[in-house]
Amino acid sequence: VEIAGGYLNFYINKLVLTENVLKEIENAGENFGANNSGAGKNVIVEYSSPNIAKPFHIGHLRNTVIGSALYRIYKYLGYNTTGINHLGDYGTQFGKMIEGYKRWGNEYNLEENPIDQCMDIYVRINNLCKEDEEVLEKCRENFKKIEEGDPYCVAMWNKFKDLSLKEFQKIYGLLNVKFDSYNGEAFYSDKMDEVVERINASGALVDSEGAKIVDLEDKGLGVCIIKKSDGTSIYATRDLAAVLYRAKTYDFDKCLYVVAYEQNLHFKQVFEVAKHLGISEKNLNGLEHVAYGMVRLTTGKMSTREGTVIKVDKLLEESIDRVLKVIEEKNPDMENKEEEAKKIGIGAVIFNNLCSTIIKDQVFDWNIVLNFNGETGPYIQYVYVRTKSILDKLGYVPTIDQVDFSVLQDKSSITVLKTLYNFENVLKSVVDKNEPSILARYLIELATAFSNFYNDNKIIDEDETVKNSNMNPKKIFKNQKEI
Repeated sequence: VEIAGGYLNFYINKLVLTENVLKEIENAGENFGANNSGAGKNVIVEYSSPNIAKPFHIGHLRNTVIGSALYRIYKYLGYNTTGINHLGDYGTQFGKMIEGYKRWGNEYNLEENPIDQCMDIYVRINNLCKEDEEVLEKCRENFKKIEEGDPYCVAMWNKFKDLSLKEFQKIYGLLNVKFDSYNGEAFYSDKMDEVVERINASGALVDSEGAKIVDLEDKGLGVCIIKKSDGTSIYATRDLAAVLYRAKTYDFDKCLYVVAYEQNLHFKQVFEVAKHLGISEKNLNGLEHVAYGMVRLTTGKMSTREGTVIKVDKLLEESIDRVLKVIEEKNPDMENKEEEAKKIGIGAVIFNNLCSTIIKDQVFDWNIVLNFNGETGPYIQYVYVRTKSILDKLGYVPTIDQVDFSVLQDKSSITVLKTLYNFENVLKSVVDKNEPSILARYLIELATAFSNFYNDNKIIDEDETVKNSNMNPKKIFKNQKEI
């Protein structure tokens, strides 16, 4: 400690730092950075949540990878974490799909490219609804029949759902994304009456032109419709039913909704109305909307209704194909080229969605997504492969007893150690802010620090002490990459 004028300067003893960091890594092993801060706490992460019978587009991709990253990080920190895919499997759009199928079903084979077929039906019926109010009214009647249990409408709704889920699972498999629950909007169809009863008992439910609403004007949030004038529900009702069910089932400390910021007002309304459900303060305080920016095309906003979307399966195929072409040019004799291209291509797309602050809008541009130079997913993978090749060449990982801490006192070694030491704080910051880009940026920082260390030091040295000391800190990188 040094007094310098009006300042008090603290200096870290590099030797002590080196010893402390490496011993902590040695003792924690694969749990390094996981301080078990989440022990005994329940967290729900709702993510992906695509609409049935509609294409899985790049907007869903961003939602999916952000939610999956948060799910993994909370789990790593010891939280009892539940990942929920709140499928959009209910609502008037299914009344539209049924009406479209009634009219043009004989023109389509839903067993072949079901999402494309369904999308075509949806665009056609939506255009017809714009022209003819009577058609729109028939669509609304179809949805009401689903709620009432009409055999034909329910059978068609289940068919659209089953075909869609089968297609979505292919994408989740490529992305290595998993869920603990697929309870979508329809799951709560028989749980909405209790919501209405509880809100009514609180005195907050009022009649408005035949509809049931909660007036939030005094909060600056307008009006939240609970039941429409025709007696059908809207997604706010179903979200409130989900809040009540999750509070009862999971008694959550946090319930995160990974949904685009366009739904800010919706979630403010839902969280405000949830105060009338009679759930605990802990549950109410745990409700959080993790808002992320929209994904737009260079030509403007995407629209499922207009058929202007970029589908994720095509995006991933294109990314893999482009990587394979690079491999063919640079290293045509590489083994398992297709498998390596898949890892790099998909990794590039995932990392691109995680490396910038999630609230920012993204303009989708192939040249940016598939740029493999600089701060990208392929760069992280390259550094990982480099560390692994060194370990493979050495044939063993030195123990802490074989390390001479005094060997690791140069600038690049200390930078790696400081970066590793900060890992726990980085993960804490991620969950405090629900911002996975903090971890993505950290991995770039760590990869850069290791690259500099690699360039500055002869790692596999003839001197056994130098070799063992240089090898020890890198075994943790694999674990951090996989988180």
